[in-house]
Amino acid sequence: MRFVIQRVEKASVEVENEVIGKIDKGFLVLIGISDEDTVAIADKMVKKLIGMRIFDDAVGKTNLALSDVDGELLLVSQFTLYADCKKGNRPSFIKAGAPQMAEEMYKYIIAKCKEEVKIVETGSFGADMKIELTNDGPFTILLDSSEIM
Repeated sequence: MRFVIQRVEKASVEVENEVIGKIDKGFLVLIGISDEDTVAIADKMVKKLIGMRIFDDAVGKTNLALSDVDGELLLVSQFTLYADCKKGNRPSFIKAGAPQMAEEMYKYIIAKCKEEVKIVETGSFGADMKIELTNDGPFTILLDSSEIM
């Protein structure tokens, strides 16, 4: 499982010219799911995400978590995070999770985040989405389950 976490001042996701998810200060999280991912992996990734201390404290040190700043979440599925570019110039996506399993895991991640965070917005699984964001920093972190398990 891979999360691309972007600390944002604001972010939104649009499908067919309609905004379906919008947040202010918080994290825009692009979520990639592989066939090897499990609920246990999702639980660990969500715990790490929610506890990520990358907001500035009173002295400018990145020391505050989402809950400390009343931060919001925008969760967007993105199978392209499992692109394999080793051969040729056209990426292969065979490492990405099968759509049905990946969608179930995405919904599980959303539900787990809603247990901890007041405002959780989402994209639309499998849709062609347009994302706008104001990255704060910029501050972007790649969280890969293979590195934290």
